[in-house]
Amino acid sequence: MTKKNFTRKDLSNKIHQNLGFSKNLSSKIVDDLFEHIILEIIKLNKIKISSFGTFSILNKKERIGRNPKTRIDAKILPRKVVKFKPSLYFKEEINKND
Repeated sequence: MTKKNFTRKDLSNKIHQNLGFSKNLSSKIVDDLFEHIILEIIKLNKIKISSFGTFSILNKKERIGRNPKTRIDAKILPRKVVKFKPSLYFKEEINKND
């Protein structure tokens, strides 16, 4: 059976295995990393992580959508969404031929 998602726990275990930190410390590092990324995106509306990519906030306007099952129109409220644009290095790495 193939695992579909790479979770926080998986990342924490990788840190534990590769760097030798305790599992508790590894978990705290992962949680703190994501917390700081989220807080910086909220504060700056955009952050760039070198050789990885750029996270930015987009403001979506209110619009009318349709429930595909019932075909009833519904108002979709304005909201903010996070956009990720991978760096050129990231794109090259994932497109390398094995």
